[in-house]
Amino acid sequence: MLKEFKKFALKGNMIDLAVGVIIGGGFNTLVTSMVNDIIMPVISLFTGRLDFTNMFVALDGQHYTTLAEAQAHTSTIAYGSFITGLINFLLTAFVIFLVIRWMNKLRAKEEPAPQPKTTKVCPYCKTEIDLHATRCPHCTSKLEEAEV
Repeated sequence: MLKEFKKFALKGNMIDLAVGVIIGGGFNTLVTSMVNDIIMPVISLFTGRLDFTNMFVALDGQHYTTLAEAQAHTSTIAYGSFITGLINFLLTAFVIFLVIRWMNKLRAKEEPAPQPKTTKVCPYCKTEIDLHATRCPHCTSKLEEAEV
C-alpha cells in the first residue's frame, strides 16, 4: 500500500497540482491586497466613500457602528464582506483570463507538416484510390502512370 501511495503521490500531475495550489495561494493574497488596498478605495470614491467592510445587518435589531462591535454582541449578516469577496473573485477570474490569454499568444502556433499524398482520384469513376494503383478497384479501369 505504501508503494502504491508513493507511486500516486509522485506522479507528474500530482506535483504540478501541488505547485499550482501553492502559487494560487500566493496569487490569492496578491489579489486580495489589490482589491482591499487599491480597488475598493477607488470604488468608495464613486459611491460616496462607502465602506463595504462595515456593511452588515445585526440580527438582534440593534444598531452598531462597526462590524467588529456587532459581532461581539450578536450574530450578523456581513453582506459587505460578501461584496468584497465577490469583487475578489471577479478580479481573480479576470486576471487569470488575461494571463492565460497572454500565454496562449506567446505559445508558438505550429502548423502540422503537410502529409504526403497517398491517394488519387480515378479519372473514370471519380472514386479515391491508392496512389500506386494501376487498376481502379471500383470500375476496374486500367490506369496509366501519368495519371498519378
